[in-house]
Amino acid sequence: FMRQAYLLYAVLFLFSVPILVALRLWVLKPVRAVARGASEFAEGHLDHRISVRSQDEIGYLAASLNDMAMQLQTSDQTQRNFIANISHDFRSPLTSIRGYLQAMSDGVIPPESQEKYFGIIIGETERLTNLTQSILSLNSLDEARLGLELSDFDIVRLVRSACETFEGVCGKRGISFDLIFAAPQILIKADMGRIQQVLHNLIDNAIKFSYDKGIIRIRVQILGDKASVSVKDFGCGIAKEDLGKIWNRFYKTDTSRGRDKRGTGLGLSITRDILAAHGETIDVTSTPGSGTEFIFRLPLAKAKE
Repeated sequence: FMRQAYLLYAVLFLFSVPILVALRLWVLKPVRAVARGASEFAEGHLDHRISVRSQDEIGYLAASLNDMAMQLQTSDQTQRNFIANISHDFRSPLTSIRGYLQAMSDGVIPPESQEKYFGIIIGETERLTNLTQSILSLNSLDEARLGLELSDFDIVRLVRSACETFEGVCGKRGISFDLIFAAPQILIKADMGRIQQVLHNLIDNAIKFSYDKGIIRIRVQILGDKASVSVKDFGCGIAKEDLGKIWNRFYKTDTSRGRDKRGTGLGLSITRDILAAHGETIDVTSTPGSGTEFIFRLPLAKAKE
């Protein structure tokens, strides 16, 4: 009887070993992976992924946790991009206001010319007010959620106004504007505040590319039912291998950022997102040593009866 019992115990032991190994591989190991992944997510490591690919309840739980981490990571990145975009938009008008006020304080601008620059400063403060209102009304600058306030306005006047805000910076470096318009007035239908951002970003970028005493050419043409706007500098240009990267957020190189290395690398990314929200694209051509040209189009305003 004891020999039969020992034999039975041995058979049960041999059968139990594979069962225990399978239990460890198929149940305990995935559960521990899920627990370890949950701990990583709790510590803020949202780039961690749980490597469980089974088709049971544990695999479904792991996939759900991975999706949750991905959505949290996307939300966090969107928030960071939003703050960075707003900081970039505020920096340009504040720099202009400070520069003109400092020039007036130092006596560089004569009293008879101060009225003109006071008007520019007032325009920049209005631009800051509009940006503040945009912050309150937008949750993100994501292309799909970018709210637009479409209206009819004169793109020629907007280009002239944008160029005036950079007179101080261009004057120090001897850079001049060459403005070419197909007509004295060209009405388009778009978000005026957003297109003003586009022009400021492109002109600011052109100044950084340009050499001292250079020329920035801005041309507005009428092509069919759209107005074509071109901003071209004759500066250092962009290398071919960097041309496709300039739209990436925070991307900067010595070649693509020109002489100013303090930029955040957001201007061109914001510009593309704004035009995409309008249903339009922006093209760029560049030759190292010869300059860079950006071209975008916007629909003409329909004639009113």
